[in-house]
Amino acid sequence: MATAEAPTATEYIVHHLTHLSTAKQKVIVDFSVFNIDTIFFSVLMLVCTLLLLRAAAKRASAGVPGKFQAFVEMLVEMVEEQSKSIVHGDRSFIAPLALTVFVWIVLMNAIDLIPVDLFPWIAHNIFHIEYLRPLPTADLNGTLGMSLGVLLLMIYYGVKIKGLGGWVHELFAAPFGDKWFLYPFNFGLNLIEYLAKMVSLGMRLFGNMYAGELLFFLIALLGGFAALNATGILMVIGHVIAGTAWLLFHILIVILQAFIFMMLTMVYIGQAHEGH
Repeated sequence: MATAEAPTATEYIVHHLTHLSTAKQKVIVDFSVFNIDTIFFSVLMLVCTLLLLRAAAKRASAGVPGKFQAFVEMLVEMVEEQSKSIVHGDRSFIAPLALTVFVWIVLMNAIDLIPVDLFPWIAHNIFHIEYLRPLPTADLNGTLGMSLGVLLLMIYYGVKIKGLGGWVHELFAAPFGDKWFLYPFNFGLNLIEYLAKMVSLGMRLFGNMYAGELLFFLIALLGGFAALNATGILMVIGHVIAGTAWLLFHILIVILQAFIFMMLTMVYIGQAHEGH
């Protein structure tokens, strides 16, 4: 009976890829639908990030630092060095922003290292929630939301550094020159550049984490659908070996994708400080 009621591999993956949403999305772009799980875990990891950095700041001392303080100081120094080489101007906001973004994305990505069935099982058996997808960075809505925030910061610093008139003038006068008949082409290229930066920033993080999430689902299927026979034993062994190997490799992806997002955030904001 248990075997008859077990989902197929396709049903298993589709179920795990379904969000806890306010409504079912019917079109590609639907701003009336909210993925509650993405919002919840994003905000939860942000709160954890702020508490973690606050705890590090409170423990900071001039004496010999502990392991936790030394680790955070290494992160701060790394971000500060990168920001010095990229942003030529006031970094009083940008460096803390980059540090927060890095730690926040690492914590969100790290959710993917938790067994894929743990949170859905808790949601189903304790809170009676049918669908739950806990990895925020595997949701394009989440990653594009973060990249939209970076875009708004790019525009803000462009206006702050160059003035509203200077920023608007640059939109129409660069890169082909300050000739009135070139204004439409300049404006079109600059608009495409802004949109391309935003979309590529969000898509890069989403694509890598979505692919990693799918691999974890496929590896989980090796063990979940194994039977008590020779083939089943081989599937369990493959499940353990593949799962361990991918877990170790995915730790690098978790950190690397956060670092890339942080670096590109600083690069784009640094470019906003400069003219064409």
